[in-house]
Amino acid sequence: MSYILDIDGVNKTFGGLHALSDVNLKIEEGETHAIIGPNGAGKSTLLNCCIGRLIPDTGTVTFNGKNMIGMPPYDINHAGMVRVFQTPEIFPDLTLLQNVMIPALAKRDGTFKFNPFKSLAKEKSIIKEAHATLADFELDKFHNQLAGSISRGDKRRLELAMGLIQHPDLLLLDEPTAGMARHDTNRTIDLLNSDRMKTMTKVIIEHDMHVVFSLADRISVLARGHIIATGRPEDIKNDPKVKEAYLGESEDE
Repeated sequence: MSYILDIDGVNKTFGGLHALSDVNLKIEEGETHAIIGPNGAGKSTLLNCCIGRLIPDTGTVTFNGKNMIGMPPYDINHAGMVRVFQTPEIFPDLTLLQNVMIPALAKRDGTFKFNPFKSLAKEKSIIKEAHATLADFELDKFHNQLAGSISRGDKRRLELAMGLIQHPDLLLLDEPTAGMARHDTNRTIDLLNSDRMKTMTKVIIEHDMHVVFSLADRISVLARGHIIATGRPEDIKNDPKVKEAYLGESEDE
């Protein structure tokens, strides 16, 4: 079987701390794969190694058949691996519509090949798609509002919209429901399970087990920098190693 993402033998240390130790993980195309684990397990470090914000000491990260190690983050993003961060990375002084249009233009034209403030009004097709994408996330009624003025839950959905409009081959989600009330969490689950996103390949870091078991096709458990288990949700739920390492604890990374 070929995998859209193949993490092989990845190690990362910070001083004397082994944040990742011989991590091997294979992501199948079309699946939603959750990565769970206790505080300090190395989950965000692993995503940062995938998107080029960190370079592993050893190992490879192969995406769509190409090794990503050493590539700058914007090239990895342009190749089709898009990350949604735990703290929303949006443009607070721009409107929601502009926020969604800018990554669409960057994906089409290349990161440094456009001036959004000169070209946005002329981009009729992207304006139309941006409105439709905001509508998917129940945000189009705010399209002319400044992004910095909306609620935290809406900012999380806005960043999801900014990722989705890039038509990624792989979407990496770092705690997409962190800080949300249960109502907003359930709305986000419904969005990620919607027809438009259901078949998109996704890797999700999440502490909320309700979210994990509502979304994941497979789950990997990271503890002390090691993958200790990978399997279907029902298998992970009943794995004694997983219960000991994580499930039942309430921690944040």
